[in-house]
Amino acid sequence: MTNTELKDLEGRLWQSADMLRAGAHLAANKYSQPILGLIFLRYADVLFKQHKEEIDAAYNEYKGTRMERSYKDIAIEKCGFFLPECAYFDALNDAPDDAQKALLVKAAMEAIEHENPRMDGVLPKEVYGQLIPEEEPELLSRIVRVFKDIPENINIDIFGQIYEYFLGNFALAEGQGGGAFYTPASVVQYMVEVLQPATGDKKFLDPACGSGGMFVQAARYMHRHNATNEQMMNFRCYGVEKEPDTVKLAKMNLLLNNVRGEITEANSFYSDPYNAVGQFDYVMANPPFNVDEVVVDKVTDDARFNTYGVPRNKTKSTKKASDEKETVPNANYLWIGYFATALNDEGRAALVMANSASDAGGSELEIRKKMIEDGIISQMVTLPSNMFSTVTLPATLWFFNKKRPKKDEILFIDARNIFTQVDRAHRKFSEEQVKNLGIISRLYEGDSDAFWALVNEYKAEGKQSEVEWLLERWPDGKYQDIVGLCKVAKLEGEDGIIDNDYSLNAGRYVGVVIEDDGMTEEEFRTEMLSLNSEFAKLSAEAKDLESEIEKNLKELLGE
Repeated sequence: MTNTELKDLEGRLWQSADMLRAGAHLAANKYSQPILGLIFLRYADVLFKQHKEEIDAAYNEYKGTRMERSYKDIAIEKCGFFLPECAYFDALNDAPDDAQKALLVKAAMEAIEHENPRMDGVLPKEVYGQLIPEEEPELLSRIVRVFKDIPENINIDIFGQIYEYFLGNFALAEGQGGGAFYTPASVVQYMVEVLQPATGDKKFLDPACGSGGMFVQAARYMHRHNATNEQMMNFRCYGVEKEPDTVKLAKMNLLLNNVRGEITEANSFYSDPYNAVGQFDYVMANPPFNVDEVVVDKVTDDARFNTYGVPRNKTKSTKKASDEKETVPNANYLWIGYFATALNDEGRAALVMANSASDAGGSELEIRKKMIEDGIISQMVTLPSNMFSTVTLPATLWFFNKKRPKKDEILFIDARNIFTQVDRAHRKFSEEQVKNLGIISRLYEGDSDAFWALVNEYKAEGKQSEVEWLLERWPDGKYQDIVGLCKVAKLEGEDGIIDNDYSLNAGRYVGVVIEDDGMTEEEFRTEMLSLNSEFAKLSAEAKDLESEIEKNLKELLGE
C-alpha cells in the first residue's frame, strides 16, 4: 500500500469518528475507546485470517493421532493469539442492525480476553452499549461496516499506523484532555532520531507512557534500520501510566505494533514497579508539566529523586491544617532526576519538558548545577510553539548520555523556526525536518558519513531544497555552529554555561540571525525618512477621522 493509498484509507476510516460524534450519547473524551477497540477487532480478524490456512494445515496434520494438539495452541504459536468464532468480524458485520449488535461486540471482546490472558482487561467492552441511541439503533452497525472496508490482504503492520493516526486525531479533537495520552508523532520521531536506539538485549523505560507512542516509534526506527524480528525479540519496553483507560490504549498500541513489553498502572512519583535506578538502556517520556501536589516525605528517601536533589520551597508555607503535608513547589525536576538516575552506565534518555525548567531558580537551580557538572546532559533543543495540543508555548527536549566523551560541553539547538503548519493552531515536523535536525547531532558526534548519506538520499529523491539547506550550513560535512540554529557551549569560559548562571535555554547561546537588507547607509536613511513621512500622514488622517467620528456621535445623540 502506497502512502497515498494509506492516507486515503485513513481518511475514509476517520468517517467512523464523525458518525460517532453525530449520533452517540458519549462524552467528548470517550469517543476514542469504541473506535480504537473496533480497529483492534479488525486487526485480530485480518491477522488470524492471514494465518488460518497455516493453522488449519498444522492442526489437520496430526488430528486424531497421539501427537494431536489443540487448535487454540497452534493458533497462538502461529499468529500470537487465538480468535474465537464469535469475534470474527464477518459475524459482527452480518448480524442484524439493531441493539443486539452492542451485546455481540461486547461478547467478542470478552471472548478474546478469556482465550488470550495477556489481553485480559485491555479491550473496551461496556462502552458499546452507549452506541445504540433510540433514534438511530443502526449506528454501531454503520461504524462496523466502515472498518470492514480494510482489505484482508493488507500488510498487518499498517494497522499500527492506522491506530497511531487515530490516536493523534483523537488527541487533537479532545484538546487538553487528549494531549495527556498522546505526544505528536513527529516530535517523538525526532527524539528517536537523536537517541538512535539499537537492537539487542535492551531495556526501554517510559514512566509517563500515555498511549505508548515512544515505544512504537523506537521500534519503527529499528525496523527502518533493518532490524529483524529475531533481533527485536530481546528489546523490551516498560511503561508506567496512572490513568486506567490510557493503560488500555497503550497495551492495544503495543499489541497492534508487535512491540514486546509491559504497561503497569501506577503513579510514578509514589511507585517504582521496575526498580528503575541504573536499570535502563533508554528512557523516553513526555511527563505532565508543573505538577505541584507531590508530597515531599514520599520522595525524599527515594534514590530516583534524591540523587540530584528534591525541589523544595524556600520557606515552609503555613499549614492550613495539622495533617497537611509539605509538597514540592514543582515536580518538573523530580521527573528530570528520575530519567537521569534510571539510566545504566551506557544509557541515553530523551524527554519533553516545560521551557521554564531550563532557567528555573531556587532549589531547581541547585539540582541543575549538579546535573550539568556531572556531565550527563548532552543536548538541549527548544521546540516550536503549537506542537502540542496541551500547551501552546515552546517546550524543550532534554537529552542525556551517560557515556559521552565530552562532558564539559552541551549542544544547544533552537528549532523554534523549523516546522510545518498543520492548521491554524497546530504544527509538526515534516519527515525532512526530522532528518535535518537529527543530522546536527550526527555531525556533532563526528559522523560525517551519515551527513553525506542524507545528502545523497535527497539528491536521489530530487529534493534539491533539502540538499541546499544542508550544504549551505555544513559544506564540508563537518559540524560547525550556525547562528540562530545550533551552538556547542562549554561550561567554563566567557559566555559559557557557568557564566550564564547554568541556564539551559538554547536562545542564550545560539543567538539570533540578523538579516542583511542589502541597503547602503544612505539608502537606509532615505527609506526611514520616507516611512516616517508616511507615518506622519497616516497619523494626521487618523486624527481627522477621530474628530469626524466624535462629531457624528454628538449629532446622533443630540448633544
